[in-house]
Amino acid sequence: MKKTAIAALFSLAALPAFADVTVADAWVRATVPQQKATGAFMRLTSDTNARLLSGTSPVAGAVEIHEMVMEGQVMKMSPVPSLELPAGKTVELKPGGYHVMLMDLKGQVKEGDKVPLSLVVEGRDGKRQTLEISAPVRPLNAAAGGMEMQHGKH
Repeated sequence: MKKTAIAALFSLAALPAFADVTVADAWVRATVPQQKATGAFMRLTSDTNARLLSGTSPVAGAVEIHEMVMEGQVMKMSPVPSLELPAGKTVELKPGGYHVMLMDLKGQVKEGDKVPLSLVVEGRDGKRQTLEISAPVRPLNAAAGGMEMQHGKH
């Protein structure tokens, strides 16, 4: 019995230490015809230190992580190479802050649609995993809210 317990402990130590990231309240802002970009918003919580690195979506030619910041009296948006996900802390991607930018849209994103997103997260051990998300589309004037939860698939 004792040997079995010790063997079980060693086998657990050999498992990869993937970051377990929970995605909550993911949504995408609707667009008007001919609009070429929109934002995706959500709350991300990782059980270990991790980083959001990148994303893809079949509805967009490019997906980037962006940040909105005030520079004097002007709000500026710029891409960031990654977004830190501190262990046990929720990071909110929201209008006016960090968000996932969907660019070169292949068509209009309409309220009620679901947008598939694949987000790449890197754990503290350097291993990467992909989170598959289906984000509902909210109206153009939508603000953050709601409680829909999704757990990333890895």
